[in-house]
Amino acid sequence: MYNKAIGLILADDLKINLGELSYSRGIGAMPFGGRYRLIDFPLSNFVNTGMLTIGVSTFLKYRSLMDHLGTGAAWDLDRMNQGLHILPPNYGLEAHSGESYDLTGLWDFYRDFKHPYIVISTCHCVYNMTYEDFIQTHIDSGADMTVLYNEDGDRCGNPTTFFDLDNNGKLIGVYSSPEKPPSDKTSMGTLIMHRELFVDLLSNMMSQGIQDASFLTFLRLFNSYDIRGYKFEGECLRINSIQSYFNETMRVLSDPTRSAIFYGENPIFTKVKDEAPTYYNDSCVVDNSIISDGCVIQGTVQDSMLFRGVTVSGQSKVNNCVLFQDTFISEGCQLENVIIDKNSVIRPGTKLIGNPNYPIVIGKGVIV
Repeated sequence: MYNKAIGLILADDLKINLGELSYSRGIGAMPFGGRYRLIDFPLSNFVNTGMLTIGVSTFLKYRSLMDHLGTGAAWDLDRMNQGLHILPPNYGLEAHSGESYDLTGLWDFYRDFKHPYIVISTCHCVYNMTYEDFIQTHIDSGADMTVLYNEDGDRCGNPTTFFDLDNNGKLIGVYSSPEKPPSDKTSMGTLIMHRELFVDLLSNMMSQGIQDASFLTFLRLFNSYDIRGYKFEGECLRINSIQSYFNETMRVLSDPTRSAIFYGENPIFTKVKDEAPTYYNDSCVVDNSIISDGCVIQGTVQDSMLFRGVTVSGQSKVNNCVLFQDTFISEGCQLENVIIDKNSVIRPGTKLIGNPNYPIVIGKGVIV
């Protein structure tokens, strides 16, 4: 158990729009990697560090997220005195006029703990690490906050937050999706600060009528507080648009990205579902694909990601696609560069050909 820090996951990000894929779910509940949700990665990073008290702040479309998290048992967080705490919005009277929700619930939850530090993480960056060195580096530096970054530049497009650091690693500039980035240093959506400072910042925001406690809000305090950067050297995937979601999923199919994310020293935990193994018939062809439990493969699947319970019928060809849970592909279909949300049905003989730079997106529960 790691007693120095408590965790907070910001499960929503209104700046990230995944179109049809985010219509019924927040970014934290977005399926990724065959059987995971994006929130599984920060949760697993916290648990692998030994942090056993974690809050999840969410304020929009959180039914899917709460169903996935449950009691936190999949992450060994179903505990009496610690564990996982879901922090849904605490709406005040202002909510009826369309204003943001009150921050009182977040402030009230974190003010009573004894942990000296709080690590805050978003869900749009996928990476595998433990935070012991990150936390100790922050403590040794004496900084007010320390933020995690790498040097991906604009590889994943916008929205992306860029940093400008001085020679001592101090943050001297924060830029959100600039036309000309000042550097290749990009935020990974994780920072650490003293818990009491976090509580004081929330209190000040509420007293000034500020209802936005987003990750970027804290970074923009660099003129008032000493914020340092901590460089991450490992593999990091960014999900900030449909295009980046598609591209990063394709990267996961091959090494070294696949091994760095899923097969490192630290496991990635997720909700367990007791599915039967995937069935492959004698005439099917599968190449360079990740196929989850419960699928039925009778056709051809190449360079694709299939979630649980997907059926690819005979004489159908699936290439460079992402098929969410319980998608049914009928006989004689041809799919290429397509993302299909869960519970959708593709009728016999349908041909859907997208462009790698502009994949076709089929919404949840659609019949094509």
